[in-house]
Amino acid sequence: MRQNIVAGNWKMNKTLQEGVELAKELQKALHAEKPNCRVIIGTPFIHLSEVCKIVDPELIGVSAQNCADHESGAYTGEVSAEMVKSTGAEYVILGHSERRAYYHEDNAMLKTKTDLALKNGLTPIFCIGEVLEEREANKHFEIVKSQLEESLFHLSANDFKKMIIAYEPVWAIGTGKTATPEQAQEMHAFIRKTLAGKYGQEVADEISVLYGGSCKPSNAKELFANPDVDGGLIGGASLKADDFRGIIAAF
Repeated sequence: MRQNIVAGNWKMNKTLQEGVELAKELQKALHAEKPNCRVIIGTPFIHLSEVCKIVDPELIGVSAQNCADHESGAYTGEVSAEMVKSTGAEYVILGHSERRAYYHEDNAMLKTKTDLALKNGLTPIFCIGEVLEEREANKHFEIVKSQLEESLFHLSANDFKKMIIAYEPVWAIGTGKTATPEQAQEMHAFIRKTLAGKYGQEVADEISVLYGGSCKPSNAKELFANPDVDGGLIGGASLKADDFRGIIAAF
């Protein structure tokens, strides 16, 4: 059975001290409440080592938000997959729509990052999704399929089973448009069908596919009720312990 997962992406928020306090607050709350899903927090690089010392890995997994596409060397400002792993983190978010849009990360680069993450024992949370122009041109299935094929379909079935996929309807984030639970389910079902076409139904059924749209306590239960939506990759709502706990409670 695949895991239900609620993963928070803090993005470029929280000083080290603030991040440590938030991690402590979550740890205390989840220790008392015992969540019915896997909980992951994606912190900035500077937080990883300290947060890993605070949280019980059985309760909360820790993720980086990115890693470099090189193993090591003269790449000022970059952080390698090996460095991420050395902090105690278990996961890494790759291909987030903001990385694709602002830092021009393409499918080929993300293929390299995925290989390095897996080589270093990290579980990639791999983001895919279409922008507004692609959705309006009815190319959303084509775009998502190409992102999977060009970055991930070189992997063996055994390596692919180590992945977590996160679908981001980029067109519905901060645009005033909203993706309905039906639209989320439609795309998640398409993703699973695409995975089954490559790796077989058994592997496709093992992969957790998370929803990375605007998920909050008020709509999480409805979204997560869909048969192919296995949880969420949460942005803003993960920055407040009560909001994040509200989403976790949807399971």
